[in-house]
Amino acid sequence: MKESDFTIATEKDRQKYLVRPYDEVPLTTLVQGSVSHFVSTENLTVSFLTMQAGSVFELHQHPHEQLMIVIDGYCDEVIGDKMYRITKGDVIHLPSNIPHGAFIRDVDCKAIDIFIPRREDFLEKFRTQNSSAKLPFDD
Repeated sequence: MKESDFTIATEKDRQKYLVRPYDEVPLTTLVQGSVSHFVSTENLTVSFLTMQAGSVFELHQHPHEQLMIVIDGYCDEVIGDKMYRITKGDVIHLPSNIPHGAFIRDVDCKAIDIFIPRREDFLEKFRTQNSSAKLPFDD
């Protein structure tokens, strides 16, 4: 491979493969105290999530496998009947259909959630709350 074999991508090319979620994708409210910027493809959804200090993410479950990566702050994640403190840099695996939720303590918790398969319910929330916006990569 030689660098000279390639041309520099244009802005139009960029939009096909790249996005800055925090700048280019409107926020969607998931539940009270939790908002997200979504990026989704045919097979997965990535949620750039902010959970506000003092909020609760009630117990729930879904058929999607989930990885959560904490990028700032911390929360106490509930899985089944156990509670796990997850902090900046931690990655937690939430298997399909496992009951889980979270207590967000005295600081906001920012995380990146990856869901497989894609979260159609989240995308519907995005479309409802941001009717004039388009999700990147969601042709």
